[in-house]
Amino acid sequence: MDATYRAIATRIEEHTGVPFALNRHRYVAGGCINRAILLEGSDQRYFIKLNRPAMASMFEAEAQGLKAIQATKTVRAPTPICWGTVHNAAFLVLQYVAMGTVHADALKVFGSQLAGLHRTTGVKFGWHRDNTIGSTPQVNTYTDTWVDFFREHRLGYQLWLAADNGISKATVAAGAQLLHKLDSFFSSYTPTPSLLHGDLWAGNFAVDTKGDPIVFDPAVYFGDRETDLAMTELFGGFDRSFYHSYKHSWPLDAGYAVRKTLYNLYHVLNHFNLFGGGYGAQAKNMIQRLLAELK
Repeated sequence: MDATYRAIATRIEEHTGVPFALNRHRYVAGGCINRAILLEGSDQRYFIKLNRPAMASMFEAEAQGLKAIQATKTVRAPTPICWGTVHNAAFLVLQYVAMGTVHADALKVFGSQLAGLHRTTGVKFGWHRDNTIGSTPQVNTYTDTWVDFFREHRLGYQLWLAADNGISKATVAAGAQLLHKLDSFFSSYTPTPSLLHGDLWAGNFAVDTKGDPIVFDPAVYFGDRETDLAMTELFGGFDRSFYHSYKHSWPLDAGYAVRKTLYNLYHVLNHFNLFGGGYGAQAKNMIQRLLAELK
């Protein structure tokens, strides 16, 4: 068996204090950023993420994000066991959770749980450390105002990175204009620094075999709760029972209907920076729609 997996099994034993006789490993579905592996013993299973050694800090930040979500006692998140580097690979070991089938009742529960997560608030916008969105660095420097934070550390950061990655000059120019006018989207709305999942699309949500909601792969920080809601709508959206439950627990400001495009622009620019392709044109169209709202 690969020495990497044997070394990780040893780390698991050291952190849990429980012997772990590794019998086999197998690759599982786990996204396009990391390799995902299931390690199995006679009566133990662990979910493993692997990447290059340089990504060790990414896994450490993810583990801290999962712990931050768990500390709210709202929505479930898998427990991080250990992380680090072995044999030229960075790794993160997570509690293995068997998944069930998502249904409307679970999404209704999740809606109220997410509102509960968002009621965990901070003093400033940001987090105590930087993390990643996908594999892109996500800067979380604490900032007093949301507009300044989102302009500099979210939208502006992705836009200038996209400029370096070859997005059209017209998109960069329009994006710069949007950044200059960002305050206009918040003339009657002042966000609260809520604890966010930060990367909340359907692929980072599931239910366990009991039907209880669970989230994973977070990009945690304190920000406007609307950003989490907006991303749930980016790639198809959740069942309406989720949105009804969330809004019943904590109603949304009317301006969300426009700002969700602003917030999802951050993720579309990030997808351009990660994957290129048609995301550049999508970002340009979103910027144009947002500028049109200000005329």
